Amino acid sequence: MKSVTEWFEMLGSWVWGPVMLVLLVGTGLYLTIRMGGMQFLLLPKALKLAFSRQTNIGEPGEISPFQALMTAMAATIGTGNIAGVATAMVMGGPGAIFWMWLSAMLGMATKYAEAYLAVYFRVMDDQGRVSGGPMYYIERGLNMKWLAIIFAICGTVAAFGAGCSVQSNSVAQVVERNFGLMPWVTGILLSSLTGLVLIGGLKRIAHVISFIVPIMAIFYVGGGLLIMVNHHEMVFPALTLIVQDAFTGEAVAGGAIGAVIRYGISRGIFSNEAGLGTAPMAAASARTTKPAEQGLISMTGTFLDTIIVCSITGIVLVMAGQYETGLTGAALTAHSFDMLLPGFGTWVITIGLIFFAYSTILGWSFYGEKCAQYLIGERAIKPYRVLYTAMVFVGTMITLDLVWAISDVFNGLMAFPNLIGLLLLSGLVIKNNPLKNKPFKTQS
Repeated sequence: MKSVTEWFEMLGSWVWGPVMLVLLVGTGLYLTIRMGGMQFLLLPKALKLAFSRQTNIGEPGEISPFQALMTAMAATIGTGNIAGVATAMVMGGPGAIFWMWLSAMLGMATKYAEAYLAVYFRVMDDQGRVSGGPMYYIERGLNMKWLAIIFAICGTVAAFGAGCSVQSNSVAQVVERNFGLMPWVTGILLSSLTGLVLIGGLKRIAHVISFIVPIMAIFYVGGGLLIMVNHHEMVFPALTLIVQDAFTGEAVAGGAIGAVIRYGISRGIFSNEAGLGTAPMAAASARTTKPAEQGLISMTGTFLDTIIVCSITGIVLVMAGQYETGLTGAALTAHSFDMLLPGFGTWVITIGLIFFAYSTILGWSFYGEKCAQYLIGERAIKPYRVLYTAMVFVGTMITLDLVWAISDVFNGLMAFPNLIGLLLLSGLVIKNNPLKNKPFKTQS
C-alpha cells in the first residue's frame, strides 16, 4: 500500500507531466507568435526600464517598478538555479540546457502578459495599498471567482512548503555541513531574520530584497564568469555540446531525446516560474499607471534568471563534465565549481545557496500573504506572518519528503487557473501590444 508521500509524489508527477509542460510552453509560443516576438525586439528597452530605478513617486502602488522586479526575482532566483539545473543535466544531459533557454525565451512573453494583466486588473483599498495577480484578473476579467479561489488556496499552501520550509531546510543542511551549526540554531537565526523583515510588510520586504538580490546575483555570476575566463578554452566546446545534445540526446541513456526536452523545459519553468502566476502578484504592487511598461520590466526577470544565472550553472557543469558521476543537485554543482575554481568554488555555491534560499523565503512570504488575504481578508495578514515565520524554523528541523511532495503538487496546480486566465484574456494583452507604442492605463 502506498504511503501518503508516495501518493503525493505520484500526483505531482501527473501535475508536472506532459500536459502541464505543453500548456506552459504552448501559452508562451502562442503569445510570442500573436505579439510578433515582442520579447526579443523590446528586450533592450525592457532592460533599460528595469535598471533605471524609476521611483514613480505619486503614482498608484506601494513599491518602485525596480523593487517589484527584485521581489519577483527573489522568489525565482533560488535553489533551482543551483540544484535544479544540475538535476536537469543528470536526468536529461547537457542538451537540457538548450531547452531550458527555449522555455525562458517563450516564457518571457508569458511573464509579460501576467504582469500586464496584474497591473490592469489590480485593486486598491482606502489606505492606498494595492493587490493584484491571477486571483484578481481571473475574478475581475473573467468573473470566475471560484477559479480565483482555487489559485489562492494553492498559492497559500505552496508558500508554506516550496517557498518556506523547503528553503529553510536547504539552508540548515548547508550551514551544518560547512559550519557545523546545529539545524535548530540555524532555525532560530533564520526565523528571527525573517520575522524582522515581515513585520514591516511589503515595503520592508522589497527594501531588503532590493539590496540582497543584486549582490547575490553578481557574486554568483561573477564566480561562474571567473571560471570561464580561467578555462576559456573549454567554453566553446561546452556550448557546442549543449546544442548538439539538444537534438540527439546522445548523453542520455539510449539517446532519449524526449528526456532532454522534458527535463530542460520543466527545470527552466521551475526556475523562472513563467506561467505559474507568482511574479504578477509582485508586479501589481509597482507604482505605475502603465501595465505594458511594468510587463516589460517583469519579463526581464525571466531573462536574467534563466538566460543569465541558470546558464552560468549549466555551462560550468558541462565544462566540469561530472554529471555522470552519480552526484546530483547542489552537491554536483558545488563539486564542479570547486573542481574548476579550487578552494573558492565551494564557497560560491555555499554562500549563493544560503542567500538564494533566504531571498526565496522573503519573496514567497509576500505571495502567500496576498493569497491568504484574498481568501480571508485583512485579518489574515498578522496570523499569516506569525505562522510563516514559525514554519521557517520548523523547516530546519523536519524531514521534508512529504512537505516537498505536497507543496510540489500545489505549486504546479497554481499554473492551471493562471494559464486559463492568461489564454482567455490574451486578446486584451495582444490588442495592447507594446510594439505599437501606446500607453494604457489601469482599469478603474
